[in-house]
Amino acid sequence: MSNERTVDRPREAPPDESRGGSQAAVSPNGTRTEDASTEASVDADTDTCPECGGSVTAPDTDERVCVDCGLVVEDQRIDSGPEWRAFDAAERDERSRVGAPMTEMLHDRGLSTTIGFDKTDAYGNALGGRKRRQLKRLRTWNRRSKTEDAHDRNLRHALGEIDRMASALGLPEPIRETASVIYRRALDEDLLRGRSIEGMAAASLYAASRLDGVARSIDEIATVSRVGDLEIKRAYRYVDRELGLETPPAHPNEYLGRFASELDCEGATERLARDLAETAVEEAVHSGKSPVGIAASALYAASKLRNEGLTQAAISETANVSEVTIRNRYREVLEVAEISPSE
Repeated sequence: MSNERTVDRPREAPPDESRGGSQAAVSPNGTRTEDASTEASVDADTDTCPECGGSVTAPDTDERVCVDCGLVVEDQRIDSGPEWRAFDAAERDERSRVGAPMTEMLHDRGLSTTIGFDKTDAYGNALGGRKRRQLKRLRTWNRRSKTEDAHDRNLRHALGEIDRMASALGLPEPIRETASVIYRRALDEDLLRGRSIEGMAAASLYAASRLDGVARSIDEIATVSRVGDLEIKRAYRYVDRELGLETPPAHPNEYLGRFASELDCEGATERLARDLAETAVEEAVHSGKSPVGIAASALYAASKLRNEGLTQAAISETANVSEVTIRNRYREVLEVAEISPSE
C-alpha cells in the first residue's frame, strides 16, 4: 500500500462568456489577476467604442456613450473650467486669476513679464521715491531684454506692421494669427534675406486673408502698407512657393458682401449678384481674370436687372476697378447666365 497522498486541487471556474467585462485567471500562486488585454483603459479623447467599434458621443453631461451599443465609455469627467461663475464680461475679468492666453501676434507669444506703472504696492500703500526709481530701472532692462537679438527685433517690428495693416483693413483676429504664423515660418526658414520686413509682412497678411476666406485685394493691402503693390506681389509669390501654402484662388463672392454693404444694396440684389458670380465661376469665366472685377460686374448686373440704379462709377470707386473692366465683365457674366443685357 502506498503512503502517497493525492491532493485534489480546486477546479478553475470557466470564464463567463456572456459577460462583456474583463475575464479573470488563476495565477500559479493562487491569486486572481485581470487579463491585461481586456483591461486596457479607454482614452478620454477616443471616438471609438472598445466593445463594438461604434462611434462615441460626448453630450452635455459628464458621460461618454456609444451610440450603437449604449456602453458608457466614461463617466464622472473632471470639469477643467473655473469654479466660479460670471454673467458679463466685466465680472469675468474681475474674477479671473490668470493672464492672457498665448498668441502668435506678439514676438514673445505673450509669455514675458510686464512691470506695471502703478505707484502703489499690493496693499494700496504709496511707493517711495527710491522704490519708484528702482522700478523704472527694472522696466528699462526688462524692455531691453525682450529684444536683445536681431530675431526678436525683426519679429517685433513685423508683427506690429501686421497688426497695424489688419486694423486698417478691418480684418479679424484669426487672420492676424495666421499672418503671424506665416511670417514666423518665413523668418525661421531664412526667407527674408534681401527683402524688406514691410513687404514680407504685407505678403503674409495677403496670404492669410486668402487662406481664411476673407479676401482682400493686393491694391487694398498696398494702400495701408509702406511698400508698393509690385513688391507685395513678388514677396507673396516667393512665400507661397517656398512655404507650400497652396492658397486657393479667391472667389468673387468673398468680395461681394463688403461691396454690397458699402453701397447699401438691398438683400435681394446681393443674393442675385452672388448667383451670377457663382454661375460665372462654374462656367470658368473667372479664369485668368481678377475676382474683384467679376464681383463688381455681377453686382452691377444684379442692380440693372432689379432696377436699383447703381452706377458704374459708384461700383468702380468702391471696388477700386475701372469702369471699362466692369462693362467688359458685365457682358460676360450675363452671357453665361443666358440673360440678354438691356440697353
